[in-house]
Amino acid sequence: MLRSVTTVEGIHYKTKEPVTIHIEHGRIKDIQPIAPEKNNDSLPWIAPGLMDLQINGYYGSDFNTIPIAKGSVEHTTRELWKEGVTSYYPTVITNGDEEIKQALQSIAAACDGDPVSQAGVKGIHLEGPFISPEDGPRGAHDKSYPKAPSWPLFQKWQEAAQGLIKIITLSPEWPGATDFIERCVDQGVTVSIGHTSASAEQIAEAVKAGARMSTHLGNGAHLMLPRHPNYIWEQLSQDGLAACIIADGFHLPESVLKVILRTKGEKTLLVSDAVYLSGMAPGIYNNHIGGRVVLTPEGRLHLAENPGLLAGSVQLLPWGISHLVKNGLAALDEAWDMASVRPSTFMRLPSQNGLTVGSPADLVLFELKEQRITIVQTYKQGNRVFNLTTSTKE
Repeated sequence: MLRSVTTVEGIHYKTKEPVTIHIEHGRIKDIQPIAPEKNNDSLPWIAPGLMDLQINGYYGSDFNTIPIAKGSVEHTTRELWKEGVTSYYPTVITNGDEEIKQALQSIAAACDGDPVSQAGVKGIHLEGPFISPEDGPRGAHDKSYPKAPSWPLFQKWQEAAQGLIKIITLSPEWPGATDFIERCVDQGVTVSIGHTSASAEQIAEAVKAGARMSTHLGNGAHLMLPRHPNYIWEQLSQDGLAACIIADGFHLPESVLKVILRTKGEKTLLVSDAVYLSGMAPGIYNNHIGGRVVLTPEGRLHLAENPGLLAGSVQLLPWGISHLVKNGLAALDEAWDMASVRPSTFMRLPSQNGLTVGSPADLVLFELKEQRITIVQTYKQGNRVFNLTTSTKE
């Protein structure tokens, strides 16, 4: 049940000073320091709500099982509150043309009819099917469906999505990709390079045409690559590309994370790439896309037939933030910004200003013990939508 609040207290994640945030009409009205003489030892940290550009599903709700179960978007939105995620992009991956259309229609209908879904969903991320057909770059996407970009087909999908497709992941290796990218950019759709085996020239042309992002850079790739050139180096070298990374400890080793962070700087964005098995028990599962997958007790998800290929992530953004902090790859405030302010800024959303007067009161209170983050409370537009104490009692 939503509860409207007027004040929230916590330790500011950047200044490390105790503050009171005053809320009015769903926005931050004022931020005031708390008197030093007051006992602030028990205060949690306070930070902007997390923003995930790539959510395939969560805790049993899947955006790629057709038909999408009724209530899946609302269920996912509410469950993500428990992880501090206040905004996200449901991700529809490579599938048959009609299946993609149905998925897009279902998500759009949920956002149109449910205020919870509408508040949480900032757009749809279409990851495919215009990706590489090659083993490795294709990742866990079904090999039956990759194809060359088609503008008429995309227009049909965008119509089904009621204009909600805001991000598309594609490979510029296909003929006609440059023209397709330019058309997407003209329509305000962010183009991201991913699941690609494109050449250096093709990547450069894609960036020139308006591609702005790399989807989970370093993943969705061949197990063996030429020393140089290769499509990972080329994307790293393109200053116009922001880099999304999955920092769950399985997708990228610390050395690669360090290189990406140093190369891309403030253009590094943290995503989860969470699939519907997130939050589920370890075991073997059958996906209608990707086939049999294994979720290990350690939290690694891979294809049953090829353990070297991951099948998405089951860890959400707080896990990734913790991983960066505990391995000395980023300070807490920087890691948090990678998963909140930076993606919001990249997508030009009102939440891009973080904890500032006038910003949406999408807030997270959390505890940090031994570099492990525990979400205590989550606020969406000034409403308390998650409370750990209440949830535990329930």
